[in-house]
Amino acid sequence: MKPKLIIGIVAIVGFTSLLMYNFGESISTYTTFEQAETQTTAHIPGVWDKEKEAEFSMETKRFTFYMKDEDGVSKKVVYPKPKPNNFEAADQLVVIGEMRGDTFYANEMLMKCPSKYNDSDPGRFQNAAEG
Repeated sequence: MKPKLIIGIVAIVGFTSLLMYNFGESISTYTTFEQAETQTTAHIPGVWDKEKEAEFSMETKRFTFYMKDEDGVSKKVVYPKPKPNNFEAADQLVVIGEMRGDTFYANEMLMKCPSKYNDSDPGRFQNAAEG
């Protein structure tokens, strides 16, 4: 075989391996605070623990709050940005980051808010379309 062909094949295999590794790292299943202690990056769904304090520090520019995971375990979450506008309205939160000791440091936070299309009368839109 020609050396250029060998180099090309090695480059393609190396590039494909790198892509697959990065893709595998980016896809993460949801986990709990307990399981996150052994992971480098974790996606934890939960709800805001309203019984505990939530505050934004102007000195550190961090929003700190407590969140309960799916097991009901409440942990402190540190988010390096201001509190999102729709934080209080969120039905569910997903924090993405890592556990350090007893605190979860979130790099990203996703919020699932109630849909404005949900209604107590599920047939409302059907009835409007028929009439």
